[in-house]
Amino acid sequence: MEIQISSGATTAAITTTGATLRAFEVDGVPYLETFPAGEPAPMGSGAILVPWPNRVAGAKWTHGGQVLELDVTEPARGNASHGLVRRETWDVVETSDASATLAVTIDGRPGWPFPFRATMTYAVSADGLTVTHGVTNLGTEPMPFGVGAHPYPRPGRAEVDDCVLTLAATTHLPLDPERMVPSGPPTPIARFARLVREVTLDDAFGGCEPGDDGLVHHTLRGPGGGVDLWADPVFRWVQVYTPDSFPGREGGAIAVEPMTCPPDALNSGVDLLTVDPGRQWTASWGITPMAKTR
Repeated sequence: MEIQISSGATTAAITTTGATLRAFEVDGVPYLETFPAGEPAPMGSGAILVPWPNRVAGAKWTHGGQVLELDVTEPARGNASHGLVRRETWDVVETSDASATLAVTIDGRPGWPFPFRATMTYAVSADGLTVTHGVTNLGTEPMPFGVGAHPYPRPGRAEVDDCVLTLAATTHLPLDPERMVPSGPPTPIARFARLVREVTLDDAFGGCEPGDDGLVHHTLRGPGGGVDLWADPVFRWVQVYTPDSFPGREGGAIAVEPMTCPPDALNSGVDLLTVDPGRQWTASWGITPMAKTR
């Protein structure tokens, strides 16, 4: 099932499988890589990553002195990847012309002893798209968790390869190229602003700093337009992925994945969040089209 929302010339499409963001357009111009309605999302496109983003090394983590074994969902590397909700069928809780809220309840999963409810609210306006995550602890003890998303933002009519990618990050986290889990501590970096065609990335960046408006901003901008992926300050991390190709796309594509914690945070504890029993946590990110450069 798919939900369509719109406000004037701004539209978005969300599927109930994984509460996946399938499409986002303004005046018929796409600002998100998309895929055909009714088909599975390719390459994690639009996925919601809860209760952890990215990977858990070896699909194992320790809580309360006990080693917990998650399902291996990335067999080639032996990891648990991208949380528990992206293949679930979500319930539609509320809709209006310009917004939709979906929810799913997770209980009794291997290696995850914490029942919880996740919600996603998508809203469009003349300013763009706002995506709000909610996580409610349904259990009886504090729940550690992280949140992320897997959009492939598209810079309007500009070609991705012709755009400069600018990140709000101040650190780079080295990853083992075979297992894609951390291989050392974060290292400081200078301001990241690189032409996409000159980089090959599947990298985690941290220390994302908010701008003057209090929000974190990652941008893609070129001669034909641009896009701003903004996020609340709790999204201190971002994974950037530049695949060799994207289904149905002749030009380049790029995933810019806002995350509240780094890969393997269930083991490292770095920037891991906690929600108390009966309490809800919320935070937002979004996509705003940028004007064509002169």
